[in-house]
Amino acid sequence: MAGETVLEVADLHKTFFIGFMRKRVEAVRGVSFEVKRGEIFGFVGPNGAGKTTSIKMMLQLIFPSRGNVKLFGDSTFNPAARARLGYLPENPYIYTYLKPLEFLDLCGQLTGMSKQDRIKRSDELVQRLGLAHAVDRPIGKFSKGMMQRLGFCQALLHDPELLILDEPFSGLDPIGRKDLRDLMLEQKAMGKTVLLTSHVLSDVEILSERVAILRQGKVVAYGAINDLLRPEVRRVEIELTDVSGELLAQLERQATHVRVLDKQVTLVSEGDDNTPALIKHAIEGGARVLAVTPHRETLEDLFVRKAVTESADRV
Repeated sequence: MAGETVLEVADLHKTFFIGFMRKRVEAVRGVSFEVKRGEIFGFVGPNGAGKTTSIKMMLQLIFPSRGNVKLFGDSTFNPAARARLGYLPENPYIYTYLKPLEFLDLCGQLTGMSKQDRIKRSDELVQRLGLAHAVDRPIGKFSKGMMQRLGFCQALLHDPELLILDEPFSGLDPIGRKDLRDLMLEQKAMGKTVLLTSHVLSDVEILSERVAILRQGKVVAYGAINDLLRPEVRRVEIELTDVSGELLAQLERQATHVRVLDKQVTLVSEGDDNTPALIKHAIEGGARVLAVTPHRETLEDLFVRKAVTESADRV
């Protein structure tokens, strides 16, 4: 059902004790959020923020020091609940001496798929993810991007309801990134749910409706991306041509920044209060306006503000 909570993370903590002196390291400190059915949820933060540790607790690869996780309203201790999810780790371990279909057949057996279903689904996925040309090649001969595509195949193999993808775009070229974005959107259209971590924030912003940003083991921003981003215009770029030397000198005194490339001039104005006056002055001076582009806050701007700038301000 739409709106149903498929993943609930409540007050998750994880403390490690490292080395001979048992140094205490708090990797995750009270992480809480919910992921709804049919959405792509962005789970982002700088290196060391606690994303992968949190994911491993969701999957029972490690156990929390405190807090709990529910899958489809059930305990993660329930094998039936865990069987409904697929996982792509940041660095997938793949038996390199196997060929792609052999590896996927092994993964299918581990998830309890019948032989017929394993063969059918494996063939579909290697075709869909562009690996059909390499089915007779040992995986050890694959590039990093091909390995990542194969890892995505195994995550999708048993047609899970929830996909947890840790840095799925790692090592992929632009075509590979687009293929994976398209696949995630296909899964969403089918009513499936995706939790996505990535340092490629432009991809997260394109795909996700809601996001949680981690910093130092804590959630510092959580909610719908449109609600979290500042709505005001941060800067405006005005592209001009036919700008005389005299007009250019005048505009340089009015604009925050001016770029000149061949016969094209770009004016940058902080905020949008000064934009009408700049355009009017340019037109009256004989220039032709090619484009006016307002720039609002992006997920990357929000990320820097919440996970970097505000952290530095507290130091």
